Amino acid sequence: MDMTPTQENPKLLSPLTLAFVGDGVYELLVRQRIVEDGSMPTKKLNAQKVELVRASAQAAVYDGLEPLLSQEEHEVLKRGRNAHTGSVPKNAEMADYRKATGVEALFGFLYLKGEMGRLRGLFDEAMRISQERGSL
Repeated sequence: MDMTPTQENPKLLSPLTLAFVGDGVYELLVRQRIVEDGSMPTKKLNAQKVELVRASAQAAVYDGLEPLLSQEEHEVLKRGRNAHTGSVPKNAEMADYRKATGVEALFGFLYLKGEMGRLRGLFDEAMRISQERGSL
């Protein structure tokens, strides 16, 4: 299969486009992790998912992942954080929402770049951070 220009250099995409992809990737990984932890009613599954993907949880992940990143990954994280999102959900602080956008941009970047091993490794670290924080 030929690579698309986006896969060759996803940094050419806007940080909000990367975050759009990363939001879906991150949430899918969270859903998978929750289901792997055992069967439970869907209401409880959803509550756990919301706890892990909310802006404040992702802001903590941002802070924990930042020192582990390569220069290129750090640049993507910062571009996502600094992107002008327009509006902030009413249940989120602006600073947390911006950091969450950075995390999502990073995950979108790694996904589009095809770096699944790195993506999984950082996600495992994100879940460790969330567990320490009490989100799991």
